[in-house]
Amino acid sequence: MTRKSHPNKEIQAALRYAEAHGWHVITGGSHAWGKIYCPYNASDCRCGEFCIASIWSTPRNPQNHARQIQRIVDHCIYFSTGKKKG
Repeated sequence: MTRKSHPNKEIQAALRYAEAHGWHVITGGSHAWGKIYCPYNASDCRCGEFCIASIWSTPRNPQNHARQIQRIVDHCIYFSTGKKKG
């Protein structure tokens, strides 16, 4: 099933980047457009700080928010080291 597209093209591209690296995008929520979830969700991953991130529907600076999403994906300890949860 396909998810709802984000209204901003830069953020939508960042969400596709996250999905290409195994992250799950869940739309809906109270204040956020949605959230992204790390596929590993390991307890040793910075105490879960980078395992879940909110996606805003109308951020003040969409380009920075898109870069932040990519940075979250890139700084996952399992993505950057090539380790697998085991």
